[in-house]
Amino acid sequence: MSGRYRIGVDVGGTNTDAVIIDITKTSDPLTRGVVATFKHETTVNVTDGIEAAVSTVLANANVDPRGGGVLSLTVGTTHFINAVVQADARRLSKVAVIRLAAPYTTDLPPFADFPPHLESLMNSHIAIIKGGLQINGSAINEIDEAEVIEQANQIKAKGLKDIALIGVFSPLDISGRNEYLVRDILLRELGQDVNIVCSRDVAQVGFIERENASILNASIGAFAQRTIRGFENAMKRLGLDCPLYLTQNDGTLTSAADAVKLPIRTFSSGSTNSMRGASFLAGIKRKEHDRTATSTIVVDVGGTTTDVGVLLPSGFPRQAAAFIEVAGVRTNFSMPDINSIGLGGGSRVKVTTERVTVGPDSVGHYLTRDAIVFGGGILTATDICVRSGTTGIGDATKVGDLTEETVSQAKMVIKRILENVVDRMKTSSEDCTLLLVGGGSILVPPALKGVKEIILPPFHDVANAVGAAIASVSGTIDTIEVLQGQKLPQVLDRLKSQAIDKAVAAGAEPGTTSIAQIDVLPVQYVTNQAARIIVRAVGKLGVPNEPLVSKVAVVHEEHAQEGIEPVQQIVLEGADGAPGIDYQAYKPKIVGSEWILSETDLFFIQEGCGVLGTGGGGSPYPAFLRARQILREGKSIRIVDHSALADDASLVRGGYMGSPSVLSERLDPSAAILQAGTELAKFCGITSYAATLCDEIGGSNGMQSLIMSGLYGIPAFDGDLMGRAYPKLNQVLPAVYDRPNALIPAALCDGDGNILLLTKVKNEHMVETLMRTATTEMGSAAALCTSPMAVRDARDYGVPRTQSQAWRIGRAIAICRQTNNMMAIPDAILEVQNGICLFIGKIVSCTREVRAGFTWGEIRITQLLEEELEDPRPVATVTPVATYSGDQMVIPFQNENLCAYIERVDGFRKLVAIVPDLISVLDSQSGSNLGSQDYSYGLRVTVIAMAGSPLWHSEAGLRNGGPAAFG
Repeated sequence: MSGRYRIGVDVGGTNTDAVIIDITKTSDPLTRGVVATFKHETTVNVTDGIEAAVSTVLANANVDPRGGGVLSLTVGTTHFINAVVQADARRLSKVAVIRLAAPYTTDLPPFADFPPHLESLMNSHIAIIKGGLQINGSAINEIDEAEVIEQANQIKAKGLKDIALIGVFSPLDISGRNEYLVRDILLRELGQDVNIVCSRDVAQVGFIERENASILNASIGAFAQRTIRGFENAMKRLGLDCPLYLTQNDGTLTSAADAVKLPIRTFSSGSTNSMRGASFLAGIKRKEHDRTATSTIVVDVGGTTTDVGVLLPSGFPRQAAAFIEVAGVRTNFSMPDINSIGLGGGSRVKVTTERVTVGPDSVGHYLTRDAIVFGGGILTATDICVRSGTTGIGDATKVGDLTEETVSQAKMVIKRILENVVDRMKTSSEDCTLLLVGGGSILVPPALKGVKEIILPPFHDVANAVGAAIASVSGTIDTIEVLQGQKLPQVLDRLKSQAIDKAVAAGAEPGTTSIAQIDVLPVQYVTNQAARIIVRAVGKLGVPNEPLVSKVAVVHEEHAQEGIEPVQQIVLEGADGAPGIDYQAYKPKIVGSEWILSETDLFFIQEGCGVLGTGGGGSPYPAFLRARQILREGKSIRIVDHSALADDASLVRGGYMGSPSVLSERLDPSAAILQAGTELAKFCGITSYAATLCDEIGGSNGMQSLIMSGLYGIPAFDGDLMGRAYPKLNQVLPAVYDRPNALIPAALCDGDGNILLLTKVKNEHMVETLMRTATTEMGSAAALCTSPMAVRDARDYGVPRTQSQAWRIGRAIAICRQTNNMMAIPDAILEVQNGICLFIGKIVSCTREVRAGFTWGEIRITQLLEEELEDPRPVATVTPVATYSGDQMVIPFQNENLCAYIERVDGFRKLVAIVPDLISVLDSQSGSNLGSQDYSYGLRVTVIAMAGSPLWHSEAGLRNGGPAAFG
């Protein structure tokens, strides 16, 4: 029969696997259509290994490559991500970066958070020109063609061929009037042999992360072309005339031509291939329309690590949330949510008088040399399995002297490690189904707590290659829609149709294409009902009417030659960097009455501001990058105590109001705060300020006074006007105590030439209402400068020394993290901040809804049993307030965490903390604060309560910031 076979190849760091599948026999439960398999150590030249693998499976299956029987060859490879991780100068090109953003984003230039060695390899030209969109889709400024042509001339003069285009809110650009328009102008001016990457094709909302991903993608473009041309030439030598595809991170495939344009989408395809292959081999059907369907856990055990992921009812892996780091670069392109742990067949087993440990260190690919059953001298997890009765591996007599106690303890440790990681990845507390694949699957015991069944499918050791062979085609729409004046069902119908059309255009069979994912995510702090909507359609790869020969267009003539460098040869240029800082020994720099901040100080303060944000306040990371950039520009940031300032000296206040989603895209310039402050100073008749002051220490705004310090050239006042984060403007303490000029006059500036002065209001609540409305008209984010304040008012009606407080909290976390003592973090924080540890456990449920622009919700946390602890030794001395087995903690939140209950099995509830005191939920594994947007099932968390300022405990304080203020 013509056209019945698909070939899949997966190139890993250790092995190259290949399979050939007969698509007419995929319903056979014993074979799933697998005709032949191949598994071999990855070769120095990856192309040689792929060619050998394909040749072997064709021969074993007795399939003639020239007979038209092969429909496709699909390759999954780590080749492109290796080039970035290894900082290989031979594979990374210089990049010209053009932002369509002016007047925004100027404070944080491209490469601001790149490791220096990677920036030196890639950065060659940067520019910020007109363009970009507001959150409602309107233009910030129209594209100026003359500006684009000028950039083209500069790029041509520098001889650059790789360009990254990044426009503010470019994922909203459905009509192509921003990035695509500029791309077309550049192609006209520079010719067709340049590689131009548009960020809207690469990643989602989140400007810094999307830009970083686009830069990486542009830098490996020429190398991707050489690599894929090498694959094609190998196919010619084999006589294959079928299309070539590569697998993507989301479990779908892309054509060779598209992979050249977006190689970054293949970075983590190996794990996805294993998950998709496991599902196929086990015969699990997609159930995207079945609301009762549950997710499946996939465990892939290798020689060094175990990768655990979640296969959704749609049949595709759960994607990682927020951002991920690639070689130290923060990005947000689509990646599977994989938890990798140091457990594999080569994991070292260490036996002491106190305990037995397994991993995380491993003998790796030296297993057959170093393990005892193979004649080596290192006790490994494989030795434990052989001693327990596993046959067919090495010489069992060599481990005959291992004691039953050692074997029993090692197996218990392995079991606990696996149960912990599986539970962490589960999407509900119910027992789950587990799919087991990988060559190290012998480590997994026949039963695990929380798992109702373990399925070991046929050909499980080459599941990754099977996943490549059966990969589907997808079409994804990821955009922000303003739902005001629209009906959501109609909007979804339009987007679903677009997603299906996109999948069919990519090669999916129309009759098999359906919607696999719909996510509607409301945008916080906006009044126009904006929501990010993600719709994904998936279908089977269609069978072409006539043979298609893969063909990658030549982009860079100078790189057209075939030749792929060995992956094992690594070129690092300056990757070692400066030696690490000992946080325990670090001392801040004090000169006279002023504290001169370093990058380390900023890092500590950022971490502390997150904790003091109590779940809200927005991420302080962009503000940290801006403050760090000020130091790198040669300016200084200083902090001064109130005792060094005159009582009647004036303080300038400034921060940002609006949606964190907008601020994460526009990266509003700090100059907007200066402009608002200047107009306000004119109105108030103030000619100079003694220091800067922030209204809230929690979250992003906690670092704004530091940024202002560097820009104004004056110190920052050590303190704020909340001592935490609150959602509303009128919840600053001077407003709570009806101090004159607590909030007005105030100035609002959008950084694009619009400044508004508010000089008189009926009451403080109207300041919040009017400024929130104006902020929406300014694109849902603006710089806000409230009334200048005398030092005495900031001291008496604010919370002094909260910058120092944030520094101490952040330093405590950093020291614990640096010494790998995460269990000590609650102790460390509570040594420098009055408070108590409330609970240690894991989140088992989370609900959210949006009311009037604010996110309300509730999380429920259950206790960890002793056997669930990764290290049950009593390191921490904090005693949580939960004392009964089965106690749970319930935390309602409105952006910020509002209160905490201990709830017992019989339903009895005890209130243990409530606003205005601070309730922070920490990630137990990193120590960092979790924002309420980060809460999800399975996260290990530590809940602490910290004392709020006594000013919040008065009648007025409780009325405005206590329980009654939140209903």
